[in-house]
Amino acid sequence: MSVLVGKKAPQFYAPAVINGGEIIEKFSLEQFIGKKYVIFYFYPADFTFVCPTEILAFQHKMDEFEKREVAVVGCSVDSEFSHWKWLNTEINDGGIKGVKYPLVADQAKTIAENYDVLAGSYEVNDDGNISFIGTPQAYRGLFLIDKDGVVRHQVVNDMPLGRSIDEAIRMVDALRHFENHGEVCPANWKEGDKAMNATQEGVAEYLGSFK
Repeated sequence: MSVLVGKKAPQFYAPAVINGGEIIEKFSLEQFIGKKYVIFYFYPADFTFVCPTEILAFQHKMDEFEKREVAVVGCSVDSEFSHWKWLNTEINDGGIKGVKYPLVADQAKTIAENYDVLAGSYEVNDDGNISFIGTPQAYRGLFLIDKDGVVRHQVVNDMPLGRSIDEAIRMVDALRHFENHGEVCPANWKEGDKAMNATQEGVAEYLGSFK
């Protein structure tokens, strides 16, 4: 598994559905550079069971992301037409109607490959034939990308394990706190907690507060 933290986020141009129903052919994360942080996350497939709980949970927290200048973008190996149909299916019928942030279509699986979250790989046999070994879907990868387009946090879950949207918000808060104040954020830090200076004295002062 590649570690992308500290590196430029792999860029792409791919079809996506935005605003809950508008299909665009060349969506890219480049539009957010210099303007917004990005939570870019992968999920295995449309019309499944764990995935809508995450997708809808991100939508329910959109006010929290927007006030932190964060764009949320989802991605799976499904087509843009599958995304569109799911986005226009009522929640009671297994859909995700009401989700407005972009869902990227990665049918070629190149985006998942570049972010190293694809659950499998292509192999060429002795006859030169290409086959896919594994599950042709993405693990539940999540990447926090800063305004310079650099990955600052990543987490990858296996397919049965849903993510914490509150933890994603906490990581955004920690990054913004560091950028604004130069203080590092210790274990279990959350907005409003005491942070510390990255010095021996700063650590001692912080740990002393537990006594």
